[in-house]
Order: sequence, then C-alpha cells, then structure tokens
Amino acid sequence: MFKSLLEDFLNLVYPRTCAACGNTLFRHEEVLCTHCIIHLPKTFYHKDKENPLFMLFWGKIQIEMISSLYFYNKGNKVQALIHQLKYKNRPDIGVFIGKRYGVSLKNSKLFYDVDVIIPVPLHQKKQEIRGYNQAEMFARGLSKTMGIPYDATSFIRKVHTETQTKKTKLERWENVKDKFAIEHIENIEDKHILLVDDVITTGSTIEACAQVLLRVAGVKISIASIAVAHY
Repeated sequence: MFKSLLEDFLNLVYPRTCAACGNTLFRHEEVLCTHCIIHLPKTFYHKDKENPLFMLFWGKIQIEMISSLYFYNKGNKVQALIHQLKYKNRPDIGVFIGKRYGVSLKNSKLFYDVDVIIPVPLHQKKQEIRGYNQAEMFARGLSKTMGIPYDATSFIRKVHTETQTKKTKLERWENVKDKFAIEHIENIEDKHILLVDDVITTGSTIEACAQVLLRVAGVKISIASIAVAHY
C-alpha cells in the first residue's frame, strides 16, 4: 500500500511519459503507451525477405536478411522516439524496443540461424559524450528475447566522424567508408552476424560496416534496425 502511494506521488512530481507521444504512462506501461505500441507505423519486413529495404542493398553487399521495426518520417512519433533514445539519456528505450522486436525476429524463420548480434559501433569519443551506444542498447534487448549473445567489442569505429544527419547520400558514404575495423577476428569467423543500428536512411553506414565484416572467412550478414527512413 505504501509503495503504491509512493509511486503515485513520484508520478505526480516526476511524471512518467511515453517516449513517442509524451502522454502520461499508466502504472502497467513502460517506455511506450499502449496506443503507441499498437499504432506506431510498423514495416513487418521481418516476414518478407524481398522487402523494399532488402532491395536497397541489391548489388552492393551480400546479405541474408534485413528488417526494421518502424517507418521513420520527419516529424512523426518514431522520430521523437529515436530523438529520446539518442539525445535525452534514454538507453532504456533501446533495450525495451529490442526486447519487443526480438520476439518477432525469433519467431521469423528468416532469422533462425543467427549466431551473434553486433551493433554498429560509435567512436569512443562520441560514446563517452553520450554515455552509451544506442545501437548497443537495441542489441542488448534483442539478445534477451532472441537468446543470442551480443558482441560490442569485436567490431569498432576507428575514426571519429561527423554527424550524418544533414549529409547527402554520397557525403554519407564518404563520411563512413574505411572508418571501421575488426578487433577480435576469432570471435566472428564462420558466424552469421545480425548487424544492428537505430535508423537506416541511405544505408551508407550499414554498407560500410558489412563490407568490413564480410572480409572475414565464413561470415554471413543479416541486418535489423529500430527504424527505416520512409519517403
């Protein structure tokens, strides 16, 4: 009884709000309100191998499967959600979404043989400023419900790059090519890697990462993200 009253008092002083729409969360809700969980624009790409996102990489890199949970548009609630995750000290958002999406990927026959989850790395300098890598938080959540380990140390970003936000597709590619490296090749040899990130826009970052990872003997790559730009 006392605990319940204390929680109610704290919610009045420090209200818990939905990370997407900003509405107050009910006691049983976490990170997202029920309305947003139901109505945020989902892609359902995990059910279709030849989805539009898969086609984005045709002829560029060899991938087994690619999927994204939400459609990302400028000004929509998914953009607000990603903004909270990246810039408002909300690593819990990445873990929460990862756990939910991990259930869908685990139940998809298209992701059944993944061996390890690897997040797109941040440079150490940027991670120290932010306090965490949002892609790693997503990987952590996926790992919990997929029952697959995640590895945030074997693949690194060796050069600090500028933000990609306002760059063209060509500028994005020039900004990330030759910026990644493998630290522990023995950890990924002969593995089916699920490479994960928060948002896929032009695909330049994912392509640059995959090109490095695919140089390792026996590696296969699948990809998952929280959101994909939808124009």
